Order: sequence, then C-alpha cells, then structure tokens
Amino acid sequence: MVIAGDEDEAVALADGFEARGRKTKRLTVSHAFHSPRMDGMLDAFREVAEGLTYEAPRIPIVSNLTGTVVSAEEITTADFWVRHVREAVRFLDGVRTLEAQGVTTYVELGPDGVLTAMAQECVTGEDAAFAAVLRKDRPEAEALLSAVARAHVRGAAVDWAAYYARTGAAQVELTAFPTYPFQRQRYWPKVSSLFLGDVAAVGLGEAEHPLLGASAELPDADGMLFTGRLALSTHPWLAGHTILDTVLLPGTAFVELAIRAGDQVGCDYLEELTLEAPLVLPAQGGVQLRLSVGAADETGRRPLSLHSRLESLPAEEPWTRHAAGVLASGGRPEASFELSAWPPADAAEVELDGRYEGLLDIGFAYGPAFQGLRRAWQRGGEVFAEVALDEETAEEAAAFGLHPALLDSALHAIGLAGLGNTGGEGRLPFAWTGVSLYASGASALRVRLAPAGAERSEERRVGKECRSRWAPYHYKNNRS
Repeated sequence: MVIAGDEDEAVALADGFEARGRKTKRLTVSHAFHSPRMDGMLDAFREVAEGLTYEAPRIPIVSNLTGTVVSAEEITTADFWVRHVREAVRFLDGVRTLEAQGVTTYVELGPDGVLTAMAQECVTGEDAAFAAVLRKDRPEAEALLSAVARAHVRGAAVDWAAYYARTGAAQVELTAFPTYPFQRQRYWPKVSSLFLGDVAAVGLGEAEHPLLGASAELPDADGMLFTGRLALSTHPWLAGHTILDTVLLPGTAFVELAIRAGDQVGCDYLEELTLEAPLVLPAQGGVQLRLSVGAADETGRRPLSLHSRLESLPAEEPWTRHAAGVLASGGRPEASFELSAWPPADAAEVELDGRYEGLLDIGFAYGPAFQGLRRAWQRGGEVFAEVALDEETAEEAAAFGLHPALLDSALHAIGLAGLGNTGGEGRLPFAWTGVSLYASGASALRVRLAPAGAERSEERRVGKECRSRWAPYHYKNNRS
C-alpha cells in the first residue's frame, strides 16, 4: 500500500500501521503524486499534454490508471494522462488482469526490483516468475543478463541478434558441434580463500588463516583487530551448514577464530565464549568480519568480540555483534586422557545408519564437509566416536587450528545412546568454556563425550590425528 497526500496525515497513518507491527518506509519522491496535492498543476499539465501527438500502442497495455487493458482511443488522449497524474495507482488490479490474460513471466524495466517484489504479493498462481533488469546492488550487465536469461528459460522470445550487436559475437551453426557426448570433467583452478593480495602494501599484517584476511595492532589499546570476508563463493564448504534452510556460520568456526586470535596475542586458553546472534551467510555476496581483542588485565585475561556486516550495506549501517568471550594464558589444563587404545575396552558399537537423514528431517542439512561422523561406541554414559573430513575438505585442514567442519562433526554424536537427552530435537552450541588446542591441522579425530553437570553440559575430550600421531584437544561446552 502506498499512501500519498498531506505529510502530517500520511505520517499519522504510517505510525498507526507501525503500532500494529507493520513495516513502513518513507518513499524518496519530489511530490505527493496521485493525490489532491497534484491538483495545482493539472491545468498546466493538460496544456502540455494537449500539445503532443499520440500514436496507438503496437502491443497491448494494461494501465495502472484503470487496472485493465487500455484501448487505443483512451490512451491517446490528454485527459487520460492528466488522470494518470492525479488518480490512484491500481497496481494490484493491473497484475491480476495480466494474470487473467495468461501472463506468467513478468519483467520489470526500472532502476531496481521494487515493483517485482510488490507483484509477487499480487499474483494468485504458483507458476509466476519475475525478473528485474536492474538491481541497485548489482552490476548493470550482470543484472540485465540474469533477467534476460530468466525470461528466456521461461519461453520468452529474446532478440539475441540485438543482444549481441556490436560485441563481435557470431552465431555458430549446430552442425559445427561434435555429435558425441562431452566428457564432463572440470579443469578450473581452485582459488584459495587465503589469496587476498598484498595486505602489507596497505599497512596491515597477514592473518594467516582461511577465515581471516588481515590483522592490525592497536597500540593505544594494547589490542588486536582482525578483518575478514566470508562468502559461499570463497568458502563453499560453509554451505554445508544449513539449518532450517539458512546457511549459518557454525559455532565451531567462532571457536576456531577465537583460538587464532589467542595465538596472535599469546593466550593459549579460551576461557569462555558466548554466541549472541547467528551469523547468516547470504546466497550472493558476502559478509565482512571484525574480530577484536582488547587489552590484557592484571591476570593476562583479554576480552574478545566478533562483529559482522553484510558487505552490500552502506557504511552507516551498524555492525552486529555475534560473540563475546575471554582469552587467557597460563590456565590451560594438562591433557588428562588417553585414546591410543581404540576402540575403548568394553565399549559397544552404536549403529549410525540414517544418522544424517534423521538430522535432515529436523532441518539440519549437513553437506559433505560436515558429514564427518564415521563410527561410534557407547560405554555407560560415555560415547566415543571417530570423525573425519571428506577428501576435498581435508586438503585445507592444515591451514586451520581445528577445521570447524571437523569439530562440528564431533558434536553430531550428541544424542546417540541418550547422550545429551536431545529428545529428537536439533541443537546448536552457543556457549563454550575451557577450550584448549594442543595440536593443529587435523583431518580426523577420536572423540570422547560424557555428561558433565546438571545443565546438560558435556565435556568433550578429543584425540586429534596430526602428523601421523594422536594429539589431544580438550574443551567443555556448557550449553547446547
């Protein structure tokens, strides 16, 4: 709904809608078109309109003035266009008329996709498709080509000769193509997410981590700032952590980032980390990261926080804080467990068939990188598990302290044999305490999980395969 007229009355109506929980937006326009505010210019406008020459349209036009297919006699009069300035826009009626005429593909010609979004709320059928030729946050050529392609696959006739005019492209006869099937093997080079250019040239330090791009010391604050950019195009394995149809940065990635920051400032222990808001990764574009570490107190403890903002948003938009925690040094416990005897004595193997199908049924769609749970055993209240990265993801494991997909896979044993009492519901960790990393670069883990407290917390002691030996990794997760 668009409200036009006197400003005070329009604002009052908008406030009333907002009070009912409706979202409103003030349009950036020069005048209150289609309202009594236009009455003062109608006579002058009619004078101009009557001095023009009109031609009958060559294609049918559905008018926003009438909401129906307009006749040539009506649209070629000055009166029609005077009424068009003054009277209401019958957009809903116009879309419904197009739908009644059998139209199922709609192309918007304009500076953005505003009408496309509105039209989707107007149609009643399920077969409608919409394409906007321009988008304010996308390159013009990309947006135009996407719209043309969408219309083409929907059966619209595209004048390809006009599209490729002055490009030097020439049509290829189909007989020039081989008649045998192609061998569909891709040879595109794999672009590393670490390739970010020379950050030293702009006065920054290397972050030396796949999820971060650069680092900077904060001399006055005795702290550090890490920056990065996450996108599904540069970190495609993150698409494998889709929860309820939304790609989320896994909690284990927050832990990995905190551990990396601790390494930089000489803290070997993540005392605590609380996730405050999910970090959603968009299908297109990316998000900017800011990971900050504050000054050390008298005990050497340092505050830590992680913020993000969509890169498509303007600079004045606020950042979202996703996590806060505390790094410490000297408090890391010694490894008090041994998993070299494997599988543990007296442990009974747990059947894993259908584990990931069951998680999918409750909205946890894990991709290949995150489907790492290989085997599991139960002994009393304990669960032991083997987890491993798939071959492609394992190639990148050496660049991480502990690959987030690998640690996340270790958590998938929660709920097996009653551990964690999940009740068939999916859970995500949001608070971590006492995280210590003793070795890095693992592609496989041996895991021990056991209940550890009244808050359904679990203590996890993880053996990590690194350089052909088993090295320990220890953490506690208070809530999940």
